[in-house]
Amino acid sequence: MTVTEALARLEALSDPKMKAHNRKDGVGDNQFGAKKGDIRKLAKEIKSDPDLALELWETENYDARLLAVLLWKPKGLSKETVDGLVRSASYEDVADWFNNTIVKKHPEKESLRQVWMRDKDPWAARAGWALTDERIYKAPDGLDLDALLDRIESEMGEAAPQVQWMMNFCLVAIGIQFPENRARAIAIGDTLGVYRDYPTSKGCTSPFAPIWIAEMVRRQG
Repeated sequence: MTVTEALARLEALSDPKMKAHNRKDGVGDNQFGAKKGDIRKLAKEIKSDPDLALELWETENYDARLLAVLLWKPKGLSKETVDGLVRSASYEDVADWFNNTIVKKHPEKESLRQVWMRDKDPWAARAGWALTDERIYKAPDGLDLDALLDRIESEMGEAAPQVQWMMNFCLVAIGIQFPENRARAIAIGDTLGVYRDYPTSKGCTSPFAPIWIAEMVRRQG
């Protein structure tokens, strides 16, 4: 399939409600508004195609980039290529789609995490904190949780929005997973007040750290 054909297929999947929803999330007009489920079906039809994926990514179209992510294989991308793609993500949804699909399955993810955790680029930093969140839950050995809490306490309040979101995930993860750090995590969240008044859909847990931590701990019993 050519990039022109792929774009035409995405355009045919356009959904006005999805396009409007994307706009509310900060996606501009360079989008078709295809549903993610439909994008996944199209990716299964095309199968792995790294050259097409790169062409789709370079269009900077929101839907094309989501499709591109599904056409790559993590082990087929070099560490340098992953780094470049992370830095050019442009949209939070695309960044998370790429981080969850590619970065978290890449063999060099830990070395990338260590670089990104010191990076000033907001998309690289978001990826670094996303990988740190994963480690807190799955492989916390070797992480300095007190140092992470120090950074969150001093940096999260002024962090770029895309970085702040993932720092909050890490704050919550520490509070949920480590009872000995829970009181401090809650206190940091309460002091910073980040997402205190964030609108929450019915049935969803507030992203405000003290509420989120308390609810997850309650569910654990």
